[in-house]
Amino acid sequence: MNNINELLRKLPSIDKLLKHPEAISLTQKFPREIVVSSLREVIENKRNIIRQMGHINTQELREDLLIQKAEEIANAKTAWTLRRVVNATGVIVHTNLGRSLLPDEAIRRIASISSGYNNLEYDLEKGCRGSRYVHAEKLLRELTGAEAALVVNNNAAAVFLVLNTIAKGREVIVSRGELVEIGGSFRIPDVMASSGAILKEVGCTNKTHLSDYELAINENTIAILKVHKSNYKIVGFTDEVSLSELVETARKHNLYCLEDMGSGCFVDLTPYGIKDEPTVRWELQTGVHVITFSGDKLLGGPQAGIILGKKEIIEKCKKNPMTRAFRVDKLTLSALEATLKLYLDEEKAKQQIPTLQMISASIGELEKRAGNLAEQLKKHGDSDKVEIKVEKVISRVGGGAAPTAELPSRAVTISSHIFSPQTLEHYFRTYDPPIIIRIENNKIYMDVRTLLKDDDDHIVSAFQEFMRNLSSRL
Repeated sequence: MNNINELLRKLPSIDKLLKHPEAISLTQKFPREIVVSSLREVIENKRNIIRQMGHINTQELREDLLIQKAEEIANAKTAWTLRRVVNATGVIVHTNLGRSLLPDEAIRRIASISSGYNNLEYDLEKGCRGSRYVHAEKLLRELTGAEAALVVNNNAAAVFLVLNTIAKGREVIVSRGELVEIGGSFRIPDVMASSGAILKEVGCTNKTHLSDYELAINENTIAILKVHKSNYKIVGFTDEVSLSELVETARKHNLYCLEDMGSGCFVDLTPYGIKDEPTVRWELQTGVHVITFSGDKLLGGPQAGIILGKKEIIEKCKKNPMTRAFRVDKLTLSALEATLKLYLDEEKAKQQIPTLQMISASIGELEKRAGNLAEQLKKHGDSDKVEIKVEKVISRVGGGAAPTAELPSRAVTISSHIFSPQTLEHYFRTYDPPIIIRIENNKIYMDVRTLLKDDDDHIVSAFQEFMRNLSSRL
């Protein structure tokens, strides 16, 4: 016990540590409160070691080493939790990596709007209070042919709001094969139940006929909801009813026909191998009352929920008290408006919206880029220790869109008998900024389809450092 007490007395006080030159330097880098709390954590940690072990290497009690440890803690306390990463996975709309990238024009627009005051809810013509819901509405109507539009914070909110507005306490018919679950375990039945609408399931998982819908209609039915299977595909012995048939059935029985598109697509993507994603304009031409979809994903804008359709329904949604809970801010609206403006010229949209750029990238472009990256990496990898190749791979759209679409791509692969792919993956993932790759066949794959302009240099620098550290240990 005497030895423990003697060791505890060797621990310097916080006041003494704060007077050390290195600690003084630390208070210029971090807020004083952070430095103090970090030093306290270090001292408390050493105190616990002494009490539990009964001994400690006295070198660990040196003031400069204690302050160095406090600096590590301070760095961890003040580090960004939301960080930029390099996406080398080949998944374009990667849900875990922030989904769609914004066009440069949208980023500039956000900076412009956020750096000063704006007319978010001010009518410049009338000189009085206005509505935030007018922003982007004109462009959405122009691009899709919709009577009216409303932007909320995501597609789940859009579906909820529409159902809560027109179907609370009433039955809404949905095919069993369309009761989807989206990311984060959010399910269509749960969203419907929360909205107050009553789910009426019809048909079977693989087959639903028009007669199934018609037989389910009763005096409490208010709508038919079609949910686009944007994140999965049922194949084999299947059948489903088209939107146009459901619109006609709804019209005949004086019901609403609604569609949850999931991903909102504004351009025809069939030339790039994506065949099951209808465009928003095409769907609206069926006469459907309301369509909802996401503002990011295939649209390539900010995360948002977009409601398009008949004016009378949209106006009711705007007056629903829940709309305030789902409203979007100036940053989302400015980014969405900037993205939509690019769609006024479809070719311009394909060139400047990152999601469309990546989807439409040619094999020639990808082959060239992968070859260049591989050659750069080979300069820093001993061919006796590391094998670097360009291989054919399949990219994915991701983000709950076009689940069966396969986009032929090229990846740079790295394998070695000196280190495991998990070792290099961990190094890349903990680099700054992190590089996210995938491992297959005992090698790492970096799909160039999702790499940005400056990512190649960053990957090369990270690999060079990895190999240098590896050489020093061998």
